[in-house]
Amino acid sequence: MLPSSAASSPPAPPPSPWDDVSWAESTSSTVLQHYNSLPKKGKPQGRESTVLAAFLLSTPQQDPRNLTVLSLATGTKCLGAARLNHHGDLVHDAHAEVVARRALLRLIYTEIGRSGASDWLVASGEKWKLRDGYHLHLYITQIPCGVMPVPPSPSELLREQLDSVNGCDDVGFVQRKPGRGDTTLSMSCFDKITRWSVVGIQGALLSHILEPLYLSTITIGQSPTGASDGFSVENNIKKVLDARLSSLSSKLLLPFKLNKPLFYEAPIPPKEFQQTSGDLQPLTCGYSICWNKSGFHEVVLGTTGRKQGTSSKAACSPSTESLLCKRRLLEAFVLIEHPLVKKFHREEMSYCQIKDMAHEYQQTLELLRKAPFFSRWSAKPASLDSFTVSRKCMLFSRCSSELLYKLSL
Repeated sequence: MLPSSAASSPPAPPPSPWDDVSWAESTSSTVLQHYNSLPKKGKPQGRESTVLAAFLLSTPQQDPRNLTVLSLATGTKCLGAARLNHHGDLVHDAHAEVVARRALLRLIYTEIGRSGASDWLVASGEKWKLRDGYHLHLYITQIPCGVMPVPPSPSELLREQLDSVNGCDDVGFVQRKPGRGDTTLSMSCFDKITRWSVVGIQGALLSHILEPLYLSTITIGQSPTGASDGFSVENNIKKVLDARLSSLSSKLLLPFKLNKPLFYEAPIPPKEFQQTSGDLQPLTCGYSICWNKSGFHEVVLGTTGRKQGTSSKAACSPSTESLLCKRRLLEAFVLIEHPLVKKFHREEMSYCQIKDMAHEYQQTLELLRKAPFFSRWSAKPASLDSFTVSRKCMLFSRCSSELLYKLSL
């Protein structure tokens, strides 16, 4: 007979379907192959480099390594605080991870709005969700900005803040994205990945009609110069994220959870995704390629937040707006024919108001921001999200465009 302690021990968890030496190689090669199939427009030239990120899907019917690229993006730029406005027509943060997520959101709107059934999303009660057995994955060519060492204890953190000097507002466990000159208000990519691990990657708007979407794995390309001080993607970054999430002692509201993705280290990416080392001044490409599986493909200039080729005369024209800016994503949401969206059709509401009405999402996000290591999380001014869109005008615009198209045939 087994000892009582052994008898009461829970069974060992089954091995992950991605615990395979070829998983990281397969993930990176799938993304890079797809990137190479895209036109040259927006890609680095000469000594320029960029960061590439992609969201992928695995299905239960296929080999776990047979992945589908859902969205893909490049980019290293974001707008400084002085360039932001309250119209919602600019892409504030054009870092690859952020833009790839926006492209994924655009794809989700397409999937939910299509007439036939989605391949990977399914209706569940009043909301949609990821199909059972399907998993989302993230690939990045390099360590995301904002990765910090394992955080100190709350008491150590408090002492560090009390001892800080020079009036720095960013002392704490979260970081703003680096910028030259004008200060940015965008939180680092790793801070956002931490947020996705709590509230999901779908955001506040989609939370009205979609269950939280979480990442199962994050695969990151190796540095060409090697890890510094024995830093390991698979071990150290996992420890950093685990430490961050451990500070959330409050119980999360269902259907939200603390999600801890598995981390993998991929081979060194091609030269266009490597920062120049040595005596040469590093040059980063200013463009962001944005793509998703529905056929969406555009290039955004990260220093202006508008589509590539925008002239100074047309700088405020709607035709220069990226489909990934907040205004266009809000339009996509409002136009969805869904019972839970119809309540927003009765009156014109701001982007901020509709986000705030995702109560469970906002309450969960607030728990994160109040956690010991995130008390300095810098939310952008609410005025930046005060813009509105009129559903009536959007429908009129859509009908007019369809009519003009038919007349041109």
